[in-house]
Amino acid sequence: MRQILSIYTLVAFVVSCSPGSASSDQDTGGNYVTISGTVGYPQSGLILLEAYEGSQNQTTVVDTFTLNQENYSFSEKVKVVNPGYYKLNFYNKQAVNLILNKDDIQVNVDGNAQNGYVQIKGSSDYDFIMEVQQMNQTFQSSPEMQKLNADFMSANQAGDNQAMDELRAQYLELDGEFKKKIIARINEMGASLGVLEVLRGGRVLDKDQHFDVYLRYAELLKAEIPNSPIVKEFIADVEQMKKLAVGQMAPDIALPNPEGEVVSLSSLRGNYVLVDFWAKWCKPCRIENPNVVKMYQKYNDKGFEVFGVSLDRRREDWLQAIEEDKLHWTQVSDLKYWQSEAAQLYNIKAIPFALLLDPEGRIIGKNLRGKQLENKLAEIFGEG
Repeated sequence: MRQILSIYTLVAFVVSCSPGSASSDQDTGGNYVTISGTVGYPQSGLILLEAYEGSQNQTTVVDTFTLNQENYSFSEKVKVVNPGYYKLNFYNKQAVNLILNKDDIQVNVDGNAQNGYVQIKGSSDYDFIMEVQQMNQTFQSSPEMQKLNADFMSANQAGDNQAMDELRAQYLELDGEFKKKIIARINEMGASLGVLEVLRGGRVLDKDQHFDVYLRYAELLKAEIPNSPIVKEFIADVEQMKKLAVGQMAPDIALPNPEGEVVSLSSLRGNYVLVDFWAKWCKPCRIENPNVVKMYQKYNDKGFEVFGVSLDRRREDWLQAIEEDKLHWTQVSDLKYWQSEAAQLYNIKAIPFALLLDPEGRIIGKNLRGKQLENKLAEIFGEG
């Protein structure tokens, strides 16, 4: 997740007034929260409350706190017009990232070192983030998961593909039950930037598999916290995701092939097409390539095509990988790495990334790999 989770040491987040929320200062816009706490090693100067602005992690000072020198405590009522991420700067010695919410928050810090002691109380957003992280750690270290991992390693060493497939299926079943618990907690939280932070990370809930959760939450935030810049950014991301959701028409791609001829994705209409974003330097892509080759050889004469989009930078690397991995299907690239026109169009953030299209060019699957792709194609072409 974002840096805010790893150095999160104070939270105070305000939502604008909306049905079901606290009705403070509705006439002037924004809410008030109280930020209080203690400093173990006070320095000279002021404690600064700074707001993050834009995507470059730049901050602007929005308030200052004075420490009570008798008991080394502080307490300030702060007005926050827009929800978002903030930072409490203790004398440039220790910085604490914040989500400003409707909760009053208590923060106790060392105040003398960036990695010093921090205690946070009262933030439902922070508590939710920590709860999800703990739930995830507990799940991953559970006896069931430990046994699955050990059995999978043994099956892998023995080259037992059938056993590995069965273990993957068991994992997906356990993981699905775990994800249901996370979604239930999200639903209980309501509109929260803590939930938004977990969703933005995309590591707990896959954005493709759980797009319905993202879509519902974007609508909830739009209704409850419409003026927050971070909410607006999240809503925009979800709108972008919507363009590549299952059921949507895949945007057309037209790029040069190895011979320099421009080939379009739409030229393969009438076939089931795997749009495969990859690169020579991408190890997971190269690991998956043999499976795609196997599926291509099995189903190509039945109407299955692959449209490979390379994010390589050097033509010689691209061509070398095509020959080494035997990727003898439609291949295109503008050799612009992450700045590839196709990568920008499809909002590619990581590879391998793949979409399966029906003969009309409609998305029917996302990031199907290994056995998942094999099962989907067997379903399409009527083979067990």
